Amino acid sequence: MNIEEIMTKNPAKCTVETSLHDVAQMMADNDCGCIPVVETDDSSQPIGTITDRDIVLRTVAHNKNPLTMIVGEVMTDAPITATADTTIEDACTTMEKNHIRRLLVVDDNGDLCGILAQADVALSAPEAETAHLVKEVSASALKATA
Repeated sequence: MNIEEIMTKNPAKCTVETSLHDVAQMMADNDCGCIPVVETDDSSQPIGTITDRDIVLRTVAHNKNPLTMIVGEVMTDAPITATADTTIEDACTTMEKNHIRRLLVVDDNGDLCGILAQADVALSAPEAETAHLVKEVSASALKATA
């Protein structure tokens, strides 16, 4: 099975100039915790991601006002990507190796066309594969906070 079959197609996206208020509203509207960051409104090439965790840890935790900030100030750059024809097994390996919960999916031109979340894998992949992915990604998160 390829990730195209289970990924979220055409996810919401933002640019580095998007306000944190607007990106938080996108997260609420789309019931998600991660929004891909693309080069410009006209170019869908991903340059990063912004998560609800990025907003909290890089603003509120540092006593900054998120209502006066933009995505470029708190996003995570250098996103890990895959193509839609990547197998779920290979996508899981990439997510485990990079300790990420979400994988941006790009087309042949490098433009954003989807996002694969750990939850997508959990709902569609075999139980053993899902358990391994969750264990590996979670273990790295525990080490990072220890």
